[in-house]
Amino acid sequence: MSSPLQIGLLVFPRVTQLDFTGPLQVFSAVPGAKLHLIWKRIEPVPSDSILTLTPTTTFADCPQLDVICVPGGGGTDDLVNDTEALDFLREQAEGAKYVTSVCTGSLVLGAAGLLRGYRAATHWSAMEFLRQFGATPTKTRVCVDRNRITGGGVTAGIDFALTLVSILVDRTMAEAIQLRLEYNPAPPFSSGSPETAPAEVLALVKERIAPNQVRRIEAVGRAAARVI
Repeated sequence: MSSPLQIGLLVFPRVTQLDFTGPLQVFSAVPGAKLHLIWKRIEPVPSDSILTLTPTTTFADCPQLDVICVPGGGGTDDLVNDTEALDFLREQAEGAKYVTSVCTGSLVLGAAGLLRGYRAATHWSAMEFLRQFGATPTKTRVCVDRNRITGGGVTAGIDFALTLVSILVDRTMAEAIQLRLEYNPAPPFSSGSPETAPAEVLALVKERIAPNQVRRIEAVGRAAARVI
């Protein structure tokens, strides 16, 4: 009897909950999979919304994972310089079958030195930072480069997880999960990317995220200086 798939998702302060709850829902439907929500301690972790999350295991107690996944969110600006978290990711990556991320979680993989020489996706607002970690930015919903699988921004987490299930199990299982979730998106607007959003909408979002971008530039600069 084969051992269950061990799938772990990092949770951390100011994580974007949809970055990991989308994949979590998909992975939860894989028969026999064992899922872990991982952080330094077993204590409530605030997301970037009203939702509070509870880890199921700690860095110290986490088993060797088949899949390690880092979601994104504003908290990644701290995580890229969090030595304890980066050490954990490097250790897990040595034995994991797949090293993965959603949204700006790819910056954390980059800060851990795990994307050097790989193509990677991330949120559109963070693309420019991937090169600082030796990665090649790739504008796609899901980027598969050997055993590195990275998803684009937020909602791409579902696409990422379905893609990974098709690799881990098979396409039929992935399609069955997609049907179970009725994942058949038909967005009411075409503003889901900088290329399709109206100019005024893009300008509004860029204005709102500008302070965060300044913080990210500084955080990524410090992290990249240690990696490259």
